[in-house]
Amino acid sequence: MDKNTVTGLVLIGILLIGFSYFSRPSDEEQAAMQRYNDSITVVKQQEAALEAKKTAALANETQKVNTADSNSVFFQSANGSEQVTTIENNLIKLSVTNKGGYVNSVLLKNYKGQDKQPLVLFKENDATLNFNFYNKEEVIQSKDYYFQAVNQTDSTLTMRLAADSTSYIDFVYKLHNDSYMVDFSIQATGMQGKLANTNYVDIQWAQRARQLEKGFTYENRLSELTFKYSGDNSDYLSASKDEEKSVPERLDWIGYKNQFFSSVLIADKDFEKSVLKTKIETQGSGYIKNYASEMSTFFDPNGSAPTALHFYYGPNHYKTLKAFDKDRDDKLELDNLVYLGWPIVRSINKWFTINIFDWLSSWGLSMGIVLLLMTIIVKVVVFPATWKTYISSAKMRVLRPQVEEINKKYPKQEDAMKKQQEVMSLYSQYGVSPMGGCLPMLLQFPI
Repeated sequence: MDKNTVTGLVLIGILLIGFSYFSRPSDEEQAAMQRYNDSITVVKQQEAALEAKKTAALANETQKVNTADSNSVFFQSANGSEQVTTIENNLIKLSVTNKGGYVNSVLLKNYKGQDKQPLVLFKENDATLNFNFYNKEEVIQSKDYYFQAVNQTDSTLTMRLAADSTSYIDFVYKLHNDSYMVDFSIQATGMQGKLANTNYVDIQWAQRARQLEKGFTYENRLSELTFKYSGDNSDYLSASKDEEKSVPERLDWIGYKNQFFSSVLIADKDFEKSVLKTKIETQGSGYIKNYASEMSTFFDPNGSAPTALHFYYGPNHYKTLKAFDKDRDDKLELDNLVYLGWPIVRSINKWFTINIFDWLSSWGLSMGIVLLLMTIIVKVVVFPATWKTYISSAKMRVLRPQVEEINKKYPKQEDAMKKQQEVMSLYSQYGVSPMGGCLPMLLQFPI
């Protein structure tokens, strides 16, 4: 190794030693770094301890829940996998989930959606139905348990919530041919001592109304939560804003209405202490309204009498809805779901417009053609009255100078009655009817 190489290595060594010496942290900096490292260690230890406490608390809570579940009346029905059972008739198809035992999908066979497929009124996750049963230890919510499908036919189904082989609550569904009405009953068997000795069950029923037409704004305007007071008139929540209403009076039924279709829950022994809610959905979400109701109705925990309810899943068709009141003393008046206008217009719609519409629809024509033909028919019917209106209007134009002369003759306000009498006498003399245009307008108003 030559002299220059040795000198270079020595200089490099001196530089490294000098750099290490002068760049080392001071005693204060070393102390600060030590404190920082110590604080990091403490924080990590605290986080580990907190996580351990959380894990222990969660395990303890889980153990408590499991212990409580094991003491629950329906413990054996608390676990399972969701399955769907269908029943149907020639008009509708219902899908009933075993998780909660309620209808979670409805298909209307004779109607088409925008996709040209049979119309789905609502589907999975659109609707929920929960019944709260009680005992001294717990509130039993049907939505949390798995039911067993028993006694099934094409149009009937019993969903059973079993406590054991001899103690259970049955949800019974029954469809009738050519009907959109679904009979639904709740029957307790062998539940004496397992349920509180009350005479009611609390219900929570919710449904998101799907947007079934292309125009959100117009469909939203005609979609509303409707309800009927027991033995009295029907009422509704606002269609144009979110609303919540507590109803202390007894109700016959509660309906979730779209523009052309409705879901209605009917109680044979009325609903009580009802809280009704409606909320407008966001445009573009595929839904129009979010409806929800909480109410109570009769329930016998001893099983002496069933809780009798009914669902209507179908069109807002006046005659279809009106037919449910046939041979009934206590009228349901479901036809109130169909708005027919003010009283005088309602009569025209009821006896004329609806009958013409149904007659034309029975030909299998498209809705546009039906409305066009209805317009032509109404125009033909009112033509004589319309022609008289045109004649009267022409006569009034001819008589206008004479009417102005009468106005000049009676300029004072106190002579208004005399002026009116003379004008009407003039009109009568020439066969003019100032009100002649009202009837044609009234008859055409429903169109």
